[in-house]
Amino acid sequence: QVHLVESGGGLVQTGGSLRLSCVASGRSFSNYCMGWFRQAPGKERELVTSISPKGHTLPYLDSVKGRFTISRDNPKDTVYLQMNGLKPEDTAVYYCAASPYLSTKPSEYNYWGQGTQVTVSS
Repeated sequence: QVHLVESGGGLVQTGGSLRLSCVASGRSFSNYCMGWFRQAPGKERELVTSISPKGHTLPYLDSVKGRFTISRDNPKDTVYLQMNGLKPEDTAVYYCAASPYLSTKPSEYNYWGQGTQVTVSS
């Protein structure tokens, strides 16, 4: 079992930055792949980026490549999402999730955080 809690969301203006954190509790955090997803109102949840237990990153969402970076600190049981150059279209609830596999499929992520709101003003 893995329990995930996100933090770091908020309101920023276009071009600003935020760093999201996701703290995990459980014995096997370092064995899980971690992903950041986001969901805007009226849209499906989508994978943003993911990272393997050893720190191999898998950028996925084209619109954030070069602006968002995922990282993890296994001794601290924490995964981060650094978001730079934020745009209004980045506005969404951001979720961290844990999976046994490096996957783009939400169904393969077994554990989810509660989400943190990111709002980018125009």
